[in-house]
Amino acid sequence: QLQLVESGGGLVQPGGSLRLSCAASTFSLDYYTIGWFRQAPGKEREGVSCINSSGGSTNYLDSVKGRFTISRDNAKNTVYLQMNSLKVEDTAVYYCAAGGSCRTMTFASWGQGTQVTVSS
Repeated sequence: QLQLVESGGGLVQPGGSLRLSCAASTFSLDYYTIGWFRQAPGKEREGVSCINSSGGSTNYLDSVKGRFTISRDNAKNTVYLQMNSLKVEDTAVYYCAAGGSCRTMTFASWGQGTQVTVSS
């Protein structure tokens, strides 16, 4: 029921920027808390950022603070993850998720993911 689609990934050099989008067409994202996660090869999935339904509260993984910004545009039914000053260690598949909590970082619905590769 909660169908999410990520986009915006790609290949970028260290220090570059990307903006990921998480969009929904079958429901209104403004009703939901949205989390961003990533999974690098050989590593477990980790929470990257989270935003509550109003947009008034956000959380970030320590390693991305000051570089990544999560935001939402309810008119476009989209949540964004702006990623600046990208590092090689940011390389991963990035997923957005809905139907959960920023406190526990547990979610019921997931997108298919978008690949982010940071390499020179």
